[in-house]
Amino acid sequence: MWQDRLKELLYILENSDANEIDVTFLGRRYRVVKEPPIIEDNALKTSLKPKQTFQQVDSPKSIEGVSEEDNGQIDGSEVLSPMPGTFFRSPSPEDESFVEEGDTVKKGDTLCIIEAMKIMNEIEAEDNGVIQKILVENGQAVEFNQPLFIIE
Repeated sequence: MWQDRLKELLYILENSDANEIDVTFLGRRYRVVKEPPIIEDNALKTSLKPKQTFQQVDSPKSIEGVSEEDNGQIDGSEVLSPMPGTFFRSPSPEDESFVEEGDTVKKGDTLCIIEAMKIMNEIEAEDNGVIQKILVENGQAVEFNQPLFIIE
């Protein structure tokens, strides 16, 4: 059971900007560090650099479909991810997507699901509008405040 919790912590750390998580549960303390600090030995004047083992997440400007070339061609408001997790366009692989580009949505309509710590969080439209662009692929890891949709 505690191994599952530890796996969830590792997943969150891997898919976020945080470098370290320190938590205690079930009487055990866990400290997970993405990159250990650089250690400097005064006698040898050497430093140990950690080997990077985590995949770097694209910045919002480099996400496919949104580039600097667009410069104002896409008007509308961005729907941002409220948490890090995994983006899903439908409730299950067999079901249709909640929304497609060009769909009209009303305030409160479900746009997608973000799975975080094995909890499915429905992301709803904050305003009425038309889905102009879907910026994330189904099953892709997303970061906190990463743009998911552009609604006109």
